[in-house]
Amino acid sequence: MSFFSFGQSAEIDVVLNDAETRKKAEHKTEDGKKDKYFLFYDGETVGGKVNVTLKTPGKRLEHQGIKIEFVGQIELYYDRGNHHEFVSLVKDLARPGEITQSQTFDFEFTHVEKPYESYTGQNVKLRYFLRATVIRRLNDISKEMDIVVHTLSTYPELNSSIKMEVGIEDCLHIEFEYNKSKYHLKDVIVGKIYFLLVRIKIKHMEIDIIKRETTGTGPSVYHENDTIAKYEIMDGAPVRGESIPIRLFLAGYDLTPTMRDINKKFSVRYYLNLVLIDEEERRYFKQQEITLWRKGDVVRKSMSHQAAIASQRFEGSAASESALEQAAKEESG
Repeated sequence: MSFFSFGQSAEIDVVLNDAETRKKAEHKTEDGKKDKYFLFYDGETVGGKVNVTLKTPGKRLEHQGIKIEFVGQIELYYDRGNHHEFVSLVKDLARPGEITQSQTFDFEFTHVEKPYESYTGQNVKLRYFLRATVIRRLNDISKEMDIVVHTLSTYPELNSSIKMEVGIEDCLHIEFEYNKSKYHLKDVIVGKIYFLLVRIKIKHMEIDIIKRETTGTGPSVYHENDTIAKYEIMDGAPVRGESIPIRLFLAGYDLTPTMRDINKKFSVRYYLNLVLIDEEERRYFKQQEITLWRKGDVVRKSMSHQAAIASQRFEGSAASESALEQAAKEESG
């Protein structure tokens, strides 16, 4: 008889109840690749089965209990030893004992709060996952299954346009205007640039979308700037009185909603950066923050009500009442 087992005597698998029908979403992994994961929203129930399969049928598997956890956590890459959990739910599936044959255990986490969007960045990762564990004296047997969470919003009630000026005394005076300050992820940025005074020779002009990821607090704050998009406005010298239209489609870029002070650990903000380059290669900048949000009105019918609940958390009662009414219509239709 062998007293030490160097291999795991059982395998665990986690299967969602609605795996056949649930939508999947692409999400970036740490190595920059994109994988597809099951997509959930705030307030949705997460349920399924844990299959424990014995590798040698008939052989006993002693355990100290079987459990499943639903975890939401933030990991800062410069502090990899510490995982900051903001959601931690546990369901016990079996008391300590033994398994003599393969078994399946049902689980359900009802109306789980998932307050933040899944995110993988330069210095931080926010992830949600299910972890099933067979607890043993020497080595636990466990299996993790990642899911992706999207946070939904409704149209902002206040969405004023952005008007700004760029000026160098007696040399350059430009006004630019964007149609609004808050954009959903599939939106179009529409704007105009007016040249009121041009006494320097501008040879190139572009708008960049910059993502700024901020992690940490106090003295150990890290900023990572990433240029997501470059949009050439003009190539050549403008003249006084000229106006140039801007149409920048966001749908083609890898964007997330704006995230402000997530669990006091990190922020993700977006900026429109107007760049002018003159013939002597001098660069002039003007930066303006914009807010990005995920539109929540095109959702599968089965999710409509829960999506409305999610939007309620973000937008307050007035907007959410109409969202709930719309959800009810979709459910009945």
